[in-house]
Amino acid sequence: MADILYTYKDSVYANITNKCNCRCTFCIRFVKDGVGDADTLWHQTNPTLTQVLDAIRDFDFSGYNELVFCGYGEPTCQLDILLEAAAYAKREKGLKIRLNTNGQGSAENGRDIVPELAKVIDSVSVSLNAPSKEEYEAVTKPLHPDGFEHMLEFTRRCREEIKDVRWSIVDVLPEEKIERCRALSKEHNIPLKIRKKA
Repeated sequence: MADILYTYKDSVYANITNKCNCRCTFCIRFVKDGVGDADTLWHQTNPTLTQVLDAIRDFDFSGYNELVFCGYGEPTCQLDILLEAAAYAKREKGLKIRLNTNGQGSAENGRDIVPELAKVIDSVSVSLNAPSKEEYEAVTKPLHPDGFEHMLEFTRRCREEIKDVRWSIVDVLPEEKIERCRALSKEHNIPLKIRKKA
């Protein structure tokens, strides 16, 4: 069975699904099977809620104060498990909860899911990936039409409801695109984090 919880650098991550509604051209899961201390993050079948809760219950979080929902799939594709597991981790382990997401969660679930997330999520990192609709569609390949607009609206709603929200890009982008991402970030008042490629 693939790892449900794994550590990478200074954080603990929850890998609750391999389902994803994007096919990003740069996605690390097309390059290697695991990240951090995980041998593999590929589930043969996606874990059940019970399996996720058991993994959180049995994990030694000594030295960690945050659980990040981010694995080899998009966490909001398993929204019910995400919400219940996040609530459990906050209640039973006293952890802060971060969601790393592609921003397609409301489109995926057919409704504005941000009010539900706001009850259990402390911070959100949304993958921006590109500074315009055309470039975003080309590199992210979202399964839902108007993926760029969905990502923008999801981020805006998170900013309203959760507050601690940022966009992220990877430093492999050309400097010109990074500068345009910075401009978009300033325009929408969303902080931008530039991550180093794993």
